[in-house]
Amino acid sequence: MKKIYSLLLAGIFLFALTFQSCQEKVGPNQLSKDEIKAGWKLLFDGTTSTGWRGYNKTEFPKGWEVVDGTLHCIGTGTGEAGAENGGDIIYDQKFKNFDLKVEWKISKGGNSGIFFLGQEVPEWPIWKTAPEMQVLDNENHPDAQLGKDGNRQAGSLYDLIPAKPQNAKPVGEWNTSEIICFKGTVVYKQNGEKVAEFHLWTDDWKNMVKDSKFPELNPNWADVAKEGFIAFQDHGDDVWYRNVKIKVTD
Repeated sequence: MKKIYSLLLAGIFLFALTFQSCQEKVGPNQLSKDEIKAGWKLLFDGTTSTGWRGYNKTEFPKGWEVVDGTLHCIGTGTGEAGAENGGDIIYDQKFKNFDLKVEWKISKGGNSGIFFLGQEVPEWPIWKTAPEMQVLDNENHPDAQLGKDGNRQAGSLYDLIPAKPQNAKPVGEWNTSEIICFKGTVVYKQNGEKVAEFHLWTDDWKNMVKDSKFPELNPNWADVAKEGFIAFQDHGDDVWYRNVKIKVTD
């Protein structure tokens, strides 16, 4: 009986090793065979800035760099005022219906954001035209305590809907963000959990925006475009992005 039990354990162990070896392992900025088959596309190759440029610019800004497999915004320590050589970056293609996945890591006291459906308007920042998924160090940046009910914390629809549950990881750790956008329905996920859901162009959306700060900045802010750019924000702080991938669902 003891011999049979030992053989059974050995068999289970061998099966586990075989199963593990059969699992495809992919590194950062790579797609698995299943992802490729499902229609995912990388927006960042991990080694070059191909596909990316500055907002309202033709070149990739000097305030960003590709380093260690990341798109790194080089912090200036002066917040939004320090974007002279930087500025937000956009992927040079408009998207309509999509599933976007991103990994990000923030510096101490850092602030950034992920925009989508954005438009390029001369002399305007992209946030005047696009919803934002907040990227933030909740523990050290004062924005985390501003707004209402935590709606400026990481994973939130910035200044409108708080991310619940609030599950952002601390400074120096990688977080995953996902934005699903389909015919006006938008779902935010952070670290694998749904944290927000909203519906563009509806009466609820328009009423929510009407009671926010955005109409003072752009009276037509609620009229989000049905197709636009994906962008990462330069807020003057160090932030790193990688594993940027998208699946178009048109």
